[in-house]
Amino acid sequence: MMPHDLTFNGVIIGAGFFAGFQAEAWMRMKGVAIVAVADPLPGKAAQFAAQHGIPRSYMSAEEMLKNEKPDFVDIATRPDTHLALTQLAAQHGAQVICQKPMAPRLADSIAMCEACEAAGVRLLIHENWRWQPWYREALRLIQTGVIGPLRHLSFDWRTGDGNGPEPYAAQPYFREMPRLIIYESLVHILDTFRCLAGELSITACETRRVNPVIAGDDWAEIEVQFANGATGFIHGDRHTGPVPSPVAMGSMIIEGESGTLRISPEGDIYSNDQRLDFTPPSLGYKGDSVLATQQHLIHCLRTGKPAESEGRAYLTTARLVEDAYKIANT
Repeated sequence: MMPHDLTFNGVIIGAGFFAGFQAEAWMRMKGVAIVAVADPLPGKAAQFAAQHGIPRSYMSAEEMLKNEKPDFVDIATRPDTHLALTQLAAQHGAQVICQKPMAPRLADSIAMCEACEAAGVRLLIHENWRWQPWYREALRLIQTGVIGPLRHLSFDWRTGDGNGPEPYAAQPYFREMPRLIIYESLVHILDTFRCLAGELSITACETRRVNPVIAGDDWAEIEVQFANGATGFIHGDRHTGPVPSPVAMGSMIIEGESGTLRISPEGDIYSNDQRLDFTPPSLGYKGDSVLATQQHLIHCLRTGKPAESEGRAYLTTARLVEDAYKIANT
């Protein structure tokens, strides 16, 4: 637990595409100050710092941690760096907020938790999808019982940024990832399903590589079974949708015994085909979900309350990804 009346000093490791969304949100939060950023590419951290009003920049994360002694570290780098950076931050006594996916291997994700536990710091995973406002509103409606007990959830992810000889222009390293669409994208939906309907298991999965220029999978279909008896289905591809993609990346249908909720790709919510009076925030990333995520994580650090994406708890989502690939491969 940290004092409520003190400013949290944080640092960011990574100055890439998504780190910009996180920095922008941090700058709007009261009681939080991002004092430095580190990135090993020459000039990248300095440019990022100037863009976001961050006082200092470094090429070395270790040097930054030694000099700044931050209360928390926000790791916004590629997944294959997360274990080493989490261990480094924990060694310096900093609370750790780390982007999803946790790590390429489940064993490494577990090691991240163990490193933080051994150092007496917390590991919180920056999983912002469940914090998109249309899903939070859907969760509220489900909890009111307006559609009755849940029977089926489905999500149809359709974006078009995976086409052509140079796909994923915003994050070109996606092309090299040996596992892509479930590991990087549909993990969000699996986690959001858990948020909306509770724990689940994978019952069937198929993956394909449609674009031959990439290393991993870019099409998948997943069937799930919820512990409460409901069923679920996820389709994901990054070929048949528009560019730029709609804010929700696809559409979700939530069926209950007495009604249905539908979330459109634009983030509108329909109850039994009637559009609800719901206006999400227009600032920030996808309904300001990054800000909502970071506010939740900092609140949990201040109060000692468990976060929705505590490191150990998020291993459940990571295991679902592993299960999906295992089933697809067999």
